[in-house]
Amino acid sequence: MYQRKIEIRGARTNNLRSLDLVLPRGQLVVFVGVSGSGKSSLVFDTIAAEAGYQLNETFPPFVRNRLPKWARPEASQIDGLSPVVVIDQRRIGGNARSTVGTVTDAWTYLRLLFSRVSTPYVGESNHFSFNDPAGMCRTCSGLGEVVVSAVDRFLDLDRSLKDGAILLPGFGNGGYWYAQYADIGTFDPDTPLRDWTQAERDALLFGGEHAARLGRRPPKDYEGVVERFERIYLRTPDNLSDRKQEVIARFTRSTVCPDCHGDRLNEASRTATVLGHTIGEMARMEIAELAALVPRVSEPAVAPVVAALTARLDALVTIGLGYLHLGRATTTLSGGESQRVKTVKHLGSSLVEMIYVFDEPTVGLHPQDVAAMTTLLQRLRDKGNTVLVVEHDPAVMAIADQIVEIGPDAGDGGGRLVFQGTFAELRRADTPTATALARQRPVKERPRTPRGAVTIAAATRNNLKNVTVDIPTGVMTVFTGVAGSGKSSLAAELVAQHDAVVIDQRPVSTNRRSTPITYTGIAAPIRRLFARHNGVPAGLFSANSEGACPDCKGLGVIYTDLAFMEGQETVCDTCQGRRFTREVLRYRVDGLSIADVDDLTIAEAVRRLADPAITRALRHLEEVGLGYLRLGQPLSTLSGGECQRVKIAKELRDATGPTLYVLDEPTTGLHLRDIDTLLNVLDNLVAHGHTVVVIEHNLDVIRRADWLVDLGPGPGRHGGQILYQGPVAGLTGTATARALRDAAVR
Repeated sequence: MYQRKIEIRGARTNNLRSLDLVLPRGQLVVFVGVSGSGKSSLVFDTIAAEAGYQLNETFPPFVRNRLPKWARPEASQIDGLSPVVVIDQRRIGGNARSTVGTVTDAWTYLRLLFSRVSTPYVGESNHFSFNDPAGMCRTCSGLGEVVVSAVDRFLDLDRSLKDGAILLPGFGNGGYWYAQYADIGTFDPDTPLRDWTQAERDALLFGGEHAARLGRRPPKDYEGVVERFERIYLRTPDNLSDRKQEVIARFTRSTVCPDCHGDRLNEASRTATVLGHTIGEMARMEIAELAALVPRVSEPAVAPVVAALTARLDALVTIGLGYLHLGRATTTLSGGESQRVKTVKHLGSSLVEMIYVFDEPTVGLHPQDVAAMTTLLQRLRDKGNTVLVVEHDPAVMAIADQIVEIGPDAGDGGGRLVFQGTFAELRRADTPTATALARQRPVKERPRTPRGAVTIAAATRNNLKNVTVDIPTGVMTVFTGVAGSGKSSLAAELVAQHDAVVIDQRPVSTNRRSTPITYTGIAAPIRRLFARHNGVPAGLFSANSEGACPDCKGLGVIYTDLAFMEGQETVCDTCQGRRFTREVLRYRVDGLSIADVDDLTIAEAVRRLADPAITRALRHLEEVGLGYLRLGQPLSTLSGGECQRVKIAKELRDATGPTLYVLDEPTTGLHLRDIDTLLNVLDNLVAHGHTVVVIEHNLDVIRRADWLVDLGPGPGRHGGQILYQGPVAGLTGTATARALRDAAVR
């Protein structure tokens, strides 16, 4: 009989403790709990994984091998599932050719429209595709940008040629091309370039007429530094070595294509118009503006195209992305924007009885913008779907039909059902989330005194309106404002104009072999510790060396290639997945074998592996609230927020002199209770003499700022202005000020 519930029995994925849970179908269920409590293990790695696995099993082996892979979860029984759609925070992939228009299919409809009704007629829709030779600009190959030499980076004017004034590889004293400049009798190799005339420096760099005008004629085949660099590095085949790519990255910059001026298309496609606008002009319009324009195309023959394009644009506006434009590169979208773009295709879907799984859908949203997302979640539910949301935002909890709290703590202290009920019932419960909801952090009364300031000058990136602003040093500054107001653009300008370290949410590693052990470099100290305690060679304790299981070569699994079917990994029968020989596993430290070390949490390792090199490397990970991670846990499994905290820990460990740090929404993935830990880490960075700049919407972080820069007043072209800069206590009259006021009233 069809059941109106999802029933989970004995879930044991990751840290789940044989968890039993019954969820209602057709409702909006929000999962809460402290970071690392097991929420994602339950929602993504158990419910979504089983639904995805069972759906894949309905396809033939050949097709199944080409579908996304789902690892079947550890659970005694899971019933009541239906097909699942996972909408996570992973940034949309792609390269420089991937745009908001291409990834949402809006560009496909737009170029189809132009191919049918534009004036003059150009050709089929591929003539308006910058990814097709028929439509792309030949100069930039459809990228809209070209790579040019960053000539200002080529020379150190305070050095002479003999001292290495030419900074390019191979051009310094002793380098392959050094003699072509220092030994030709045209230039003085002993005088710093700052003391040369401008004509001499131009001759060195550009050769040609500049060299001829010097009067000291260089050899007939003389080649200026810039020309030689471009011939060697920019006019070579595409398969460049890693070393050449690194040099190109250092000594070039991208600039707008001089022919297509960023439109990416050839001249014929650039000049065709619909409603008096070229396709390039429409690609640069805000989506909200374009959505109002497109329905004015009245030709009956293209009515279906107009309807499909309008529906897609309206969906982007509905979800709060009307400030973007179709030409925006997907690589520049934030995690929250990426998640909302991925949601667009489901707004118009007529499928019902689906399971939609969201991972923190309010990431990147100002409190003012959260209502648009909660409305979307309710719409999906009201169409007859089950919506499961992992979230920390109280505004999302408030609209849930049911809340499930997993915990009570992280790692081994979590994995249990702590609470199940309504939001009102949660507020009265005694759980970590209920306690955190009842807390109010005050605005910082005594901001720290800055040591000085760095200036962001005349910033015009994206929607910034020629912004100049001073950022105080030696304190914590928070950039706030509604989504799309220009916060990320201002931070990007700060990084571009000053030497700053960016700590974002991008994965720490995509390699499943990378773990806290490899990342912190404690593998060798662990091997030495075991060797010292047991009086044997350290090489025995390497899974890549003499101590490795001979059958699985230290992998712990045997991989079998099954041709057109999915390859199979099975646990090695010889070592039972322990990776080492029996002899090696007999050696112990504090009762632990070398294989047991992988299962230790960071907090346990600090306590049980008493070695200064190990504790020193792990201490900072514990300080940033990641003590619950296991030493052998693949870093590829970490959330965006966890990745960011791993990077913060590395900076705490490695930083020497005062540094400018820019953090992109560091509260992502953090439970309300864990925000204090993050704030203490940021305070620690400041206490060590560093400057911290944070892009953030979380009101608790905003309250603790020493200095606030609030942007707006709206998104896109309606933003890009500094509304306020100063202590938090002085903020009034903005969306952020209203959010702080409303939160204080609740």
